[in-house]
Order: sequence, then C-alpha cells, then structure tokens
Amino acid sequence: MKRANFLAKLYKKETIQIVEPSEDIAGSYLVKSESNLVSAKILLQNNKLEESVGLAYYSMYHALTALLFKVGIKCGNHAASIILLKKLFGIDNTDISLAKSERVDKQYYVDFHITKAEVEETIKTSEQFNRKLLDFISKLNKQSIAAFRIKFKDLLE
Repeated sequence: MKRANFLAKLYKKETIQIVEPSEDIAGSYLVKSESNLVSAKILLQNNKLEESVGLAYYSMYHALTALLFKVGIKCGNHAASIILLKKLFGIDNTDISLAKSERVDKQYYVDFHITKAEVEETIKTSEQFNRKLLDFISKLNKQSIAAFRIKFKDLLE
C-alpha cells in the first residue's frame, strides 16, 4: 500500500513518532488553533484575504495536531497528518486537504484570484472541521486511545 509505505518511511526517519499521549500538548495546539481562527477572521475583516486563507488552514492543522498528540502521535509532516486523519481515525480529510491546497496556492503563487466570499467559506469550513475534531477528541478515553495506538502500528506494516 503506497500510503502505508509513505507513513512507514516517515516513521523510520522519525518524522512520525509514537510518544506518550499528552492532554497538555493537545490543549496547547487547540489554543493555537483557536488563535489562528480568530486571526483569520481579523485578517478577513481587513481584506488580507491571502493571509486569512493561510491561518484558516493552520487552524485546522493545529486541531488535527491536537488530536494526534491526544493519542500519542507526533507527526512533523502535514500530508502524513492528513492521511492519518482518514486512515487512523476514519474522519473525512477532504476539507483539510482542500484548505492545504488553497494555502499553498495563496502562499507560494501570484497567479490567482480570491474573493472575500471564498475566504468566508474557507473560515466557515475551518470552524466546522474544528468543531468535528473537538467533539471527536472529547469522546476519546483510555481504551480508544490504546486502540488507535495499535491501529497506528498496524498502518506502518
């Protein structure tokens, strides 16, 4: 399986690591996620559309990072984190994948057009995604965390 190979390679390089589950680190990433979302809204209000898109994505990414730390996975690769969202947790990763693509386009390229309405939709999507992850995180317990850690190891094979 190509994705599993990708994850296994990153694990061997220690880009993905199994660590102790951490409520504190997860909580810190959730604070960061909320801060990025607030900043995205401020930037939108000030017509800084490109920057707003970037922070809306990072809000989603930090919520995902919080989920990973909650179960004891440290991942330093955005693409791998997004893959894990679907493969490990069974959560649709379409919204964060699209947000990542938009962020890359707006951050690195100049031949694009973006409207305020599109950024508003991106922020709305980010809010919905973050609520979904917060709900998922809140339902995790020791047993489900242990099961996800076993499943993660199986994904590496």
